[in-house]
Amino acid sequence: MPEFLTYEMFGAAGDGKQDDMPAIVRTHQEANRLHLPVRAREGAVYYVSPQSRTARVETSVDWTGASFIIDDVNCTDIQSPVFHVASAHQPVQLEAKSMVYGQAFLPNPYGCDLHVVVQNKHHKDYIRKGLNQDHGHARTDVFVLMGDGSFSSPLSFDFEEITGLWAYPVDEEILHVTGGEFTTIANQAESKYNYHMRNIYITRSNVEVNKLLHRMTGEGEHGAPYRGFITVEDCARVYVHDCVFTGHFTYWTVGSANLPVPMGSYDISLGRVANVRFARCTQTNDIYDDRYWGLIGTNFCRDLVFEDCHFSRFDAHMGVTNCTLRRCDLGWQCLNAIGNGEFLIEETRAYGGAFVNLRDDYGCTWRGRIVIRNSTWSPRGEQRCVFNARNDGTHFFGYPCHMPDVIIDGLTVEEVRQDDAPLYVFNNYLGKGNALSQERPFMPVPPVEVSVWNVHSHRPVALCENPDLMPDTVFECK
Repeated sequence: MPEFLTYEMFGAAGDGKQDDMPAIVRTHQEANRLHLPVRAREGAVYYVSPQSRTARVETSVDWTGASFIIDDVNCTDIQSPVFHVASAHQPVQLEAKSMVYGQAFLPNPYGCDLHVVVQNKHHKDYIRKGLNQDHGHARTDVFVLMGDGSFSSPLSFDFEEITGLWAYPVDEEILHVTGGEFTTIANQAESKYNYHMRNIYITRSNVEVNKLLHRMTGEGEHGAPYRGFITVEDCARVYVHDCVFTGHFTYWTVGSANLPVPMGSYDISLGRVANVRFARCTQTNDIYDDRYWGLIGTNFCRDLVFEDCHFSRFDAHMGVTNCTLRRCDLGWQCLNAIGNGEFLIEETRAYGGAFVNLRDDYGCTWRGRIVIRNSTWSPRGEQRCVFNARNDGTHFFGYPCHMPDVIIDGLTVEEVRQDDAPLYVFNNYLGKGNALSQERPFMPVPPVEVSVWNVHSHRPVALCENPDLMPDTVFECK
């Protein structure tokens, strides 16, 4: 038996012209059966035609020195990934009728670590406001359930009723995805929300992706968005490092409010995942070039870490619980987040209208604490508030909204504007001209404590543009 399989063993030409996808699919089918790794031929250029085929990957693969051309022009099935990195394990059953915020234990009869997704379809969260308004999504949370029944970190919501409980065994062995230069020839479809998923789709836990490069070519006047060349869903403990990605052109479409909106298209997408880490990753295009949409989008995630990454944007879309950004550079779309737990931003440089934008379409909520340490902010525009938010208390998002407790210990503000207006921690998220005396049943809960130390700015520091929003907040500034 060979030590590894190659695509050429199953008929791949690697000449950049012949459709190599049938051979690639057969190679991985046999590798999965024999439990053997796959290795690409150095110097090969594998052509992936627009036809609908997916290679299921259950063993390690090394694409070092090889290139792939993914042709999305006239693609026949936009929902079929090129590679699906999947687990050989089947989901197992867990029993629970309800769960509560802060819960950190659940009996685990299997004795192995499980990635758990819990859902209540009868309660809608993230009832979106604005030009992309919608009716919300089923309440969802994720966590790693250890073999002893403890959680990786406590639950973020109450579940009075559980309508879905999925448990995926965490694979014990690391599956390695190494190397490879991928070029996507962009689709030429209509510019509307019809996400393409011609990508590397990871649903297996304990995967390491290393030294991969993805480029885009052929983007024109219009095109449908992409969900993420690397898409990770329903799994845990994925490590992506030393990879290069590419931002996609920003196109415009008509949103659900029947008005024009810029349309997001991503090279990295994370959904319902826990314990995912990115390190030393960057992108091919300028992070300050606003022709390209922000690189990453996340939904329903927990315990994310980004270290030494150089991205046009970080975005926790429909919530993250616990996140760390360390030694990162963030460009024109900056840092956008809502969620729970602790968000640590350390030794990070950000460029934007605010250092942190709390997403107003989901209520600007962070239930927990945000810590900023030894970081740098280059303000863009006229606003001078570390946190930007807009929530006038008139829209129900599915949950009570919270302004975060804040610790700032070391923030350098680089700006050229030379007036003496204060540097506010929070903006007037009620909106100018609005009064608290009007009925506003869904106003965010103010922070309990805000501590500010070692801010390097010529401006005095103040808590909030509208002090009436935070009359009882303990504010410490040194």
